[in-house]
Amino acid sequence: MTEPDPTACKHPAGHLVPVIDPNRCEGKSACVAECPYDVFVVARRERADLPGLTMLGTLKWWVHGGVQAEAVRADQCHGCGLCVSACPEGAITLKRA
Repeated sequence: MTEPDPTACKHPAGHLVPVIDPNRCEGKSACVAECPYDVFVVARRERADLPGLTMLGTLKWWVHGGVQAEAVRADQCHGCGLCVSACPEGAITLKRA
């Protein structure tokens, strides 16, 4: 895990939250490795927990064994954007809480 860089994280915790597009996420864990606040976990997710999956998203979910990222501590996000830059699928965006 990277140490928090106060110049990169310009917002207080909870001002912005990460949103993960389950149709794009392939569970590669880049967000987990980059986030200095332990916002993410990568684990197996049930298909029923992902109601917005498209046919292609369902195929990706199945091929990757149902493993996807989840922002389990989204309230700890400081909006530095390291996860957004690190995600190889471009599956993460930051939105105002």
